Amino acid sequence: MSNALVPITGAGGSSELAQLVSFNICNEEYGVEVLKVREIIRMTTITHMPNTPPYVEGIINLRGKVIPIMSMRKRFGLAETASDSQTRIIVIDIAGSLTGFIVDSVAEVIRITGSEIQPPPSMTSGGLEQEFIVGVVNRADRMLILLDPDKMLSRTEREYLGEC
Repeated sequence: MSNALVPITGAGGSSELAQLVSFNICNEEYGVEVLKVREIIRMTTITHMPNTPPYVEGIINLRGKVIPIMSMRKRFGLAETASDSQTRIIVIDIAGSLTGFIVDSVAEVIRITGSEIQPPPSMTSGGLEQEFIVGVVNRADRMLILLDPDKMLSRTEREYLGEC
C-alpha cells in the first residue's frame, strides 16, 4: 500500500491513504482533508461586519491578513452555543482564499483509505446541504462525515467573503 496522500474526491474503492482533520459540531464528527487546513487557532476576538449573512461572524487579523470567519453551526442551521475552551477556528483554503470556520472542538488527524469512504446518504438532516458531503467513514466506534470545503460556499459567497 502506498503512503502517498491523495485528495479525497468521493466514495470509492481506492486503497490510497488520506489524512483528515476531524472536528466536532453539535456532537457530530466531521472531517476535511488535512491539505486544505492551513492552521487551527483558539477562539479570538472577531470584528463583526455589518450587512453580512447570519453565518458570517466577522473578520480577524491573522498575522497581518484579514480572514472572514464563519460559524459552522449557523451555516448548517444548528443551534448556537457559547464558545468555551475547546472552541477552535479552522483556517481553510477555499478556492485559493483563506476562510476561518468556528467549530466546537478539533479532535485529531486521522488516516483513512479510499475504500473506507462510503457514498453520502441520499438525504441529510440538520440543514447540511448534500453537495458539501464527500462521503461517510463508518468505523466501529464512530461515524465521520467528510466535507468538501470548496463546495461549502457558493461562488457568490466566495466572492463576497473575498472582499471582506
